[in-house]
Amino acid sequence: MFLTLLIAFFSLIALMIIHEFGHFIIAKKFGVRVEEFGIGYPPRFFGKQFGGTFYSVNLIPLGAFVKIYGEEGDVHSAESFTFLPIWKRMLIVAGGVIAFWLSAIVIFSVLFSIGASVPVGDKDVPGSLVKVLIMNVADNSPAQKSGLRKGDVILSIKNQIANLKVDKIEDFQEFLRNDNGLPVILNVERQGKNIELNLIPRIDYSQNQGAIGAGLERMAQIIDKYPFYQAPWEGLKFTFEVTVKSLQGIYEAIVNLVSGKGAPSTAQLAGPVGITIFLANAVGYGLGFFLYFIGSISVLVAIFNIFPIPALDGGKLVFLLIEKVIGKPVPVKWEQVITAICFILLISMSLFITIKFDIPRVVDYWKAGI
Repeated sequence: MFLTLLIAFFSLIALMIIHEFGHFIIAKKFGVRVEEFGIGYPPRFFGKQFGGTFYSVNLIPLGAFVKIYGEEGDVHSAESFTFLPIWKRMLIVAGGVIAFWLSAIVIFSVLFSIGASVPVGDKDVPGSLVKVLIMNVADNSPAQKSGLRKGDVILSIKNQIANLKVDKIEDFQEFLRNDNGLPVILNVERQGKNIELNLIPRIDYSQNQGAIGAGLERMAQIIDKYPFYQAPWEGLKFTFEVTVKSLQGIYEAIVNLVSGKGAPSTAQLAGPVGITIFLANAVGYGLGFFLYFIGSISVLVAIFNIFPIPALDGGKLVFLLIEKVIGKPVPVKWEQVITAICFILLISMSLFITIKFDIPRVVDYWKAGI
């Protein structure tokens, strides 16, 4: 469980570093001095000056940052952010968002080179495309005593009376209920090999564990594996599809909220902690689903960052557009005050979501012991 949390956490940190690198590389390309590129937030752990930029590793591991010379004020210097034409400044600001989309393309390209299965319901996908996967095995349960392991795929189950090919969780559970505690033989696939396991289901059991004491998930192969030379094109197309569907979902949620049809489900609200828990759960479904999930997060964060809200990249772009229209920059103090207010609001909202929704998710994750 701890390892999956670490994988999820550092995956999110990696996305934040890539985001800041997008700002960094375009600023460097345009000759702007980048004073510092930091991983994590101060206090500083260690760092080194190289090529005009101080590279630091900091003690608060909640993202990354770049400090661009002249970004916070009207500095008249050839190496200053404010010295550049507006279109170049807009590209630097948009660099982080572009980096998120490029990351998604790379992630989805890898995804299409290996294929992926995702969780589905019993009625969602035809049986020929699915498998029932063991997600966890309870201690001292019939499943553990039989030798069943996390990651095994249940192919079939039989007793003295019946034989069932397993492609739905509901059918498997119904078979066990009708078995009345008689010995059964499970045929499972483990690392490409078929194995038979003898198991005696329980008649009396807790609701959380069931007759055999194993967590089940129905998985469907919805992303096919492509040759390496086709995978990047499929990754690019899929990034576009995810972007369009995400925008449609956001639009529908806003319309429903404004029209009074209803607010977004609380299940859809998650802060950084909640996203980390979702990612940690995704690790348990295999590399393919993990890539699918983190690639989708990269797209969603790109869209969120381009919203015209001060304190986000989209807000900075709005200030630059205003400068273009009125012919002079927005006063630095105004921009700083507006940005600070919006930043405080965003942090407050994030804290509320964390306390209200994410902490219960952490508790449930811990109890599940996945």
